[in-house]
Amino acid sequence: MAGRGGVVDETITGAAATWDGIVPPQCKPSRSILRLSANLTWVLAHEPLHADIDVKKTVGVGPGMAFANAVLAKDATFGVIGLVPCAVGGTKIREWGKGTFLYKQLMRRARSSLQDGGTIQALLWYQGESDTVTKEDTEYKRKLERFFMDFRDDLQSPLLPIIQVALASGSGPFIKIVREAQLGIDLLNLRTVDAKGLSLEPDGLHLTTRAQGVSQNNDIGY
Repeated sequence: MAGRGGVVDETITGAAATWDGIVPPQCKPSRSILRLSANLTWVLAHEPLHADIDVKKTVGVGPGMAFANAVLAKDATFGVIGLVPCAVGGTKIREWGKGTFLYKQLMRRARSSLQDGGTIQALLWYQGESDTVTKEDTEYKRKLERFFMDFRDDLQSPLLPIIQVALASGSGPFIKIVREAQLGIDLLNLRTVDAKGLSLEPDGLHLTTRAQGVSQNNDIGY
């Protein structure tokens, strides 16, 4: 979710990971797309969307800009879209449970986005690769459902639309368990987009720049 499209990890040479800087047309900036920065101010959105959020990793192209541009292309009267990036790569679902640091940070940013009169229209969620490493995370479905319900409850929006992505890959051998959990969640106003089969970066884990745009454009029938 934080975006690794175009990020080259030179694991052989030992060089630091870098982003190639390529931004496809579907991820281009628009005066109608803003982002909430790390210091909680609205600025013009552009890739990498999570540059000041997921600060411990090299970020590149993610699904956020492609999604926002697709919404505007479908409905030119939609108005201004405010994206609130909150993703942190390499985290497990238990790290997003209510009361955790990441959950508190998520809620702080979500509530801050409402202060200028906006409304939260949906949650975009793409997570789970790190939960494929050990079988201890077989309760993934229960934890994910609880997270979605807590988020809705705390925003007092019980039917908030949620758009989640089912994994295309994973860090460990239990990808099937996590994918089945994601695909098996049955909540009102939740749609799951299956990323299986989309192209991956050479690390075999993260979606390529092109795949990020494809996955979100496929979702705009919601």
